Amino acid sequence: MQRGLELFLEGVEEELSPGLKQLQEMMESFGPALQDFLLQMGPALAEVAGEVQDWSRYELPEVLPSGDIIIRRKPDGQKPPASKGGQGTDGTSDAPIDI
Repeated sequence: MQRGLELFLEGVEEELSPGLKQLQEMMESFGPALQDFLLQMGPALAEVAGEVQDWSRYELPEVLPSGDIIIRRKPDGQKPPASKGGQGTDGTSDAPIDI
C-alpha cells in the first residue's frame, strides 16, 4: 500500500512539475518589477485601502489609453443593501461611509 502511494505521488509530481516550473520562472521575471511597484505605490495604495470602507460599491479598475487608472463608484442604484446603521459593542457605527 505504501509503494502504491509513493507511485501515485511520483505521478502527481511528474504531472505538476512543468506547470510549477513555469510558475517559478514567471515569478522570477515578475518579482523585481512587482517589488519595485510595491515600494513605489505601496504607501499610496495603503492610504486608499484605509479610506474605502466597502469595495463592493466600486466598479473594477479601468486603465485609460493615457495610462491613468480610475476606479468608479457604482451608481447609487447598484449599492449593496445597507446595514441598519446600528452601533456595535465598541460604540462605532456599522453604517457604510461614502468615499
